[in-house]
Amino acid sequence: MIRVVNLYKSFRGQQVLKGVNLDLATGKITTIVGTSGCGKTVLLKHLNALLLPDRGEIFVDDVDITKLGPKELYAIRGRFGVLFQGAALLDSMAIQDNVAFPLREKTQMTETEIRKKVEDRLAQVGLEGMGYKFPAELSGGMKKRAGLARALIMDPEIVLFDEPTTGLDPVLATGIHQLIARTHEDFGFTGVVVSHTIPQVFDISDNVAILAHGVIEEIKPTKEFQASQNPIVQQFIRGETEGPLQAL
Repeated sequence: MIRVVNLYKSFRGQQVLKGVNLDLATGKITTIVGTSGCGKTVLLKHLNALLLPDRGEIFVDDVDITKLGPKELYAIRGRFGVLFQGAALLDSMAIQDNVAFPLREKTQMTETEIRKKVEDRLAQVGLEGMGYKFPAELSGGMKKRAGLARALIMDPEIVLFDEPTTGLDPVLATGIHQLIARTHEDFGFTGVVVSHTIPQVFDISDNVAILAHGVIEEIKPTKEFQASQNPIVQQFIRGETEGPLQAL
């Protein structure tokens, strides 16, 4: 569904992506791992053109989105849902209104239809009856669930997860991983997860890629990735300080 070809991106003279090549399989969850600051989130933001590359191509169903104008990009982005690292909820709105926001902005649905769909999504993420609460009244895990409900409200084909368990304790992190797996089973979306939470993230991933030195050093089905003899992969999995990742 998504193909990244020779992608480069720099900020203020610092090269972050140095020729990324990546194929993301339709209907599967691919997790991109790597050390903090290696460019995982930068890469993720290119997939729906929130960032545009210095050079390179990004194909969504054979359409190079780096060449599209604003109207065409708007249509492409409508196929994506995004769970941001901090959930990105609007503090002034109740959770039900946060989740409803895309429907009110982008559809002609009636308020009755919107209310029903919001209630369904909140129930699917374990927040049934909680829509009246405001973000400040929710725990970190509940905010992530609300953010996921909003990401799914438009029935996206592709969902991007930016460090979905950041700031959560191990129990809550496991709950979010299980929720991602369950909603993927229910909706069948193509999922892209950026994370450094291992080994837990392996449980929800069909494929795993590691970003290091500005390129994808390895991408394989999860079990093959874990068994890889690539020293970069093994150093990252083991959390060792000595090895080829020192140069990052």
